[in-house]
Amino acid sequence: MLDYSALRAVSAVVQTGSFEKAAGILNVTPSAVSQRVKQLEERLGTVLIARGSPCTATEKGAWLCRHMETVGMLESELFEHLPALIEPGEPRQTVTLNVATNADSLGTWFVAAISRFAKRSEYLMNIAIDDEDHTAEWLQRGRVIAAVTSLEKPIQGCRRVSLGALRYHATASPDFVARHFANGVTPEAIANAPALTFNQKDRLQSRWMRQTLGKDLPCPTHWLPSTQGFLDASLSGMGWCMNPTQLAREHLESGRLVELIPDTPLDISLYWQVNRLAADRLAELTRAVTTVAAEQLLR
Repeated sequence: MLDYSALRAVSAVVQTGSFEKAAGILNVTPSAVSQRVKQLEERLGTVLIARGSPCTATEKGAWLCRHMETVGMLESELFEHLPALIEPGEPRQTVTLNVATNADSLGTWFVAAISRFAKRSEYLMNIAIDDEDHTAEWLQRGRVIAAVTSLEKPIQGCRRVSLGALRYHATASPDFVARHFANGVTPEAIANAPALTFNQKDRLQSRWMRQTLGKDLPCPTHWLPSTQGFLDASLSGMGWCMNPTQLAREHLESGRLVELIPDTPLDISLYWQVNRLAADRLAELTRAVTTVAAEQLLR
């Protein structure tokens, strides 16, 4: 038999980051939370929570948390139809849905989607950010229940829905272009013009160069892990970068930004993949995501 009081303790510690905050959610003492977690770890013979500030789940602990996420959805559905099952005075356990998306989607259209869902739902959201080429790995490892990803192939155990394409433009400020590309975007110019790169997983600049120039060219780069930071840094003349249309449009129209090579956008196809076991219960979330994507992404 599974000890659900212990599983809830593990989930609460991971969700809040501390035993003390978990105790507040569960309406018990911190020592009771610690004892439940310790007994479960001893029973399983493995560490479930890496103690620290904040506390985080180990790989095995993350799997238990995903299980509790599914159990929480099932319980919410059950209590909705049979409220008499709820014990008087028992604290209501709010389910937090773990979802992954890429930073540019979060910075352009995805917040509108999850906000639309959250207004009509009792679920809370925990949004993880990774490159669109890597969010699928979060699903495969069971760390999230759904993800925005560039992976077209359905992940095993998941349902996949096409969302459309997020369009990017290779942009820079007019003075940056005048300084670095006065004679055009040549291999020599690219080799000396600082780019802006989100992190080591970011391949958008390379994709644009292969698509537009026929090959990936080496270039110096500033590392800047922020979608809004990309826009601000390109406006200030710090470097050239790939900016989403939604963020760049106004500045391109005003002339504060210009395309390195006019009319050479890069389109990245995005997909919504959701765990098949939870897909029916998350139909409203999928509907919100696909509706907003249809409004803001290219078809």
